[in-house]
Amino acid sequence: MRASPPGAAGKPLNCDLAIHEPRFIRYLLRVQFRKISIVGVGLLGGSIGLAARQRKLAGEVAGYVRRAASLKDCEAAGAVDYATTDLLTAVSNADLIILCTPLAQMRSLSKQILPALKRGAIVTDVGSVKTTVVCELESIIAKSGGHFIGSHPMAGAEKTGVAAARKNLFENAVCVLTPTKKSNSAATKKLEQFWKSLGALVLKLDAVQHDLIVSRSSHLPHVAAAALANLVLNPASPKMQAALCATGFRDTTRIASGSPEMWRDIALANRKNVSQSVDAFVAELKKFQTALKKSDGNAVEKFFATAKQRRDNWCAKSISVSSE
Repeated sequence: MRASPPGAAGKPLNCDLAIHEPRFIRYLLRVQFRKISIVGVGLLGGSIGLAARQRKLAGEVAGYVRRAASLKDCEAAGAVDYATTDLLTAVSNADLIILCTPLAQMRSLSKQILPALKRGAIVTDVGSVKTTVVCELESIIAKSGGHFIGSHPMAGAEKTGVAAARKNLFENAVCVLTPTKKSNSAATKKLEQFWKSLGALVLKLDAVQHDLIVSRSSHLPHVAAAALANLVLNPASPKMQAALCATGFRDTTRIASGSPEMWRDIALANRKNVSQSVDAFVAELKKFQTALKKSDGNAVEKFFATAKQRRDNWCAKSISVSSE
């Protein structure tokens, strides 16, 4: 089941009839890709679609969703030119395919798209863990002559679904690319330009290094927020506990409202690094706890002062980079 795609007689924009139109040929020369396919049109996939369509980066943007009920949501959001529950139809003849599903689904989906994969097509993802994804998907996609290069846009929100998508989600956000020695250089450059066209600041990292770094800067904060929410909002807490949770608690635990399925996959896929980050975090808390038990005012103040200084410096640098 699918929503009707654009083009004459319900055909996609790059159908044989359309490409004979001089106006359409001139249009294609301006776009980066004839067809972009988004596999999983949720918050990230929908935001990519909105941004790509607004910036006219593709002749058409197709979307794949698992449930027929999601077709209307995609149409209402304007995230894609057309959506379908047929995976092969969604990716057929696509120049760029972006996997925007939970990590655990990517290997299976990559194998499923092979029969329809266009030779030379670029396949990427938006997963928060890269080592296993790159290792598995690079060889799978290469079997059909495609190029897989991992991506991780450092952007998101606690809300999920295409209704929460925003066309400016990636503006001034860092997007990490994780090419390998096997990666096609032309495909890598084209993918880099794509993310830059969405407003992202592109960095290239080794997948192993990426997973180590984000285990602290991205994955650990989510674990901490979830642990705080679990502890403070435990039904066994005093009845007035929730009423006394104000803005600070809300801001600190905001990301705990993210998709449990997505974060389950992230935590398990990067379990070694996340576990080590949790150990380091617990050690930091124990240092603070020791200072409290000793009533060491200087150590307690230093704990907060160091945190303030480091965060303030980071914020100042972030503002500087985003304004360039």
